Amino acid sequence: MTCEQWDSKMSAESPVNYTYKGRNMSDLSVNDDSSAFSDCNSDRSGEFPTASSESRRLLIACASENSEDLIVQLVSDLQSCSINEQKQAAMEIRLLAKNKPENRLKIARAGAVKPLIALISSTDPQLQEYGVTAILNLSLCDENKELITSSGAIRPLVRALRTGTPTTKENAACALLRLSQVEEYKAAIGRSGAIPHLVNLLETGSLRGKKDAATALYSLCSVKENKVRAVQAGIMRPLVELMADFISNMVDKAAFVMNELVRLPEARDAVVEEGGIPVLVEIVEVGSSRQKEIAVGIILKVCEESVVFRAMVAREGAIPPLVALSQSGTKRTKEKVGTCATKCCPLLIGSWPFLLT
Repeated sequence: MTCEQWDSKMSAESPVNYTYKGRNMSDLSVNDDSSAFSDCNSDRSGEFPTASSESRRLLIACASENSEDLIVQLVSDLQSCSINEQKQAAMEIRLLAKNKPENRLKIARAGAVKPLIALISSTDPQLQEYGVTAILNLSLCDENKELITSSGAIRPLVRALRTGTPTTKENAACALLRLSQVEEYKAAIGRSGAIPHLVNLLETGSLRGKKDAATALYSLCSVKENKVRAVQAGIMRPLVELMADFISNMVDKAAFVMNELVRLPEARDAVVEEGGIPVLVEIVEVGSSRQKEIAVGIILKVCEESVVFRAMVAREGAIPPLVALSQSGTKRTKEKVGTCATKCCPLLIGSWPFLLT
């Protein structure tokens, strides 16, 4: 699913706002994870000032029905000996690809991909940013993804994710997300070393960077080997911290990533080690409908094969909110609560005997 599709698949339910301990909560749809990852947009560059010399030629190109001649010239300029000419060409290609979707295929077919990838390894931060962002915008066209990947973009994007400016890192994360939407590229991206750098962005980046990292990790971690890499990279700590911070608007994203990971035994252990059980119980108590449902699902996976973890869940006070949820939650949530009770907490069945009828 593309980010544009995520943008269009928003919940039809009206949000219900309420307050708990000073936190504003919203009741969200629990039918899917689409709106949790609905705001990974393309081309947020702007850290560097725009060169004044761009305006006339770019405006004419954007308004023109036929921009092939300009694109050919810009691709040639990407390979100039002048860094300023390279910057100008990369910036204009970036904007052309952003503003006119039909230009994305034209630019790729004109041979821009390889010289843009070369710019990603530049030591000039502005040039690197423009190269990364141009590749991101070209990757919005599904037909370009194979060319971008086969031209060797993954490793330079990973290096940019490690060494770039905050904007460059965010756009590199988004570009890797776009490429990861092709299933066969997910393992290659993981093997290139992207996962630890995405985890680092999730932990230390701006709010925008955290959102981009979470979205990319969610996509990549549908592959088992990437799940292992993410857990080994210490992903559970930032996930737990983000899920505990309702104000950050990251609870849903972090919870969906965690739910994808806890299929692994080592991930379940990591959730407990990082203090995730109290956070999950709090979400079941005060979260939105969707947050409660996903938290119950995570608790179910964490506790399913561990008596010790079940006891920890009970000690954290999970019984009252689970009982309440079994009576007032959505149909799917009630089913998950029932499963949690029968499989994970058999000693607690007496608290809600109606689940057995």
